[in-house]
Amino acid sequence: MESNDETHTAKVALVGDRSPHVRSHTRIPLLLETLRQRDGIALDAYWVPTEEVHATRLDRFDAIWLLPGSPYRSETGALQAARTARENGIAYLGTCGGFQHTLLEFARNVCGLTTAGHAENTPHAESPLIAPLACSLIGHEGMVSITPGSAAERILGVDRTVERYHCGYGLNPQYLDVLSAHGMRFTGHDGPDVRIAELPGHPFFLSTLFQPELAIDDGRCHPIVRAFAYAAVAHAAGGATVPVTTGRG
Repeated sequence: MESNDETHTAKVALVGDRSPHVRSHTRIPLLLETLRQRDGIALDAYWVPTEEVHATRLDRFDAIWLLPGSPYRSETGALQAARTARENGIAYLGTCGGFQHTLLEFARNVCGLTTAGHAENTPHAESPLIAPLACSLIGHEGMVSITPGSAAERILGVDRTVERYHCGYGLNPQYLDVLSAHGMRFTGHDGPDVRIAELPGHPFFLSTLFQPELAIDDGRCHPIVRAFAYAAVAHAAGGATVPVTTGRG
């Protein structure tokens, strides 16, 4: 991508309990440098532990990325990060545990399912919103089918993609209809199982059960990470349109 005449440095909150043992966390510096060198995108990134979200003005950031690493030290902090982005039109990406807590926040605060739970945090719940996967995806890759006309399709530029996972929990399918009825759109599937969720009408609100931060192809970031970065810059520029190159090329 060629540089714009006027560049804007986007302020991005990386919400998660940073650990050298979480592979996605260790990839972040490489991603930021790749975005700077290959795409000319300047991101000013700040790590925000989940237990410090309540004391952080996340609404002053251009973008929020709820990263993997659950169980989080503060479930409340993780949910607040997703809610802040959703309610304030801030560019948002949730991956793996971030995907799970994105749906949990939406269920509680939009769908009215105030007791919706996550089986990792409340293992004895009878019908958790986020439940153990029938087959764990820790260390696995899998095919994801993309819904035509979705934001995910525009970003990825394909109707199917192979993605990397490191998770053991996903959306309980019995809640799919109620979340959909309240506006959440599910646009990536592996068979009947949900892998991508997006929120129509929001400038950029995308969550994936897979971890796009683990993929760097030929020195370029995954298209979803790149699109998120462009959306952050667009927010910093006051909502100006920023071109997004779809696909992995």
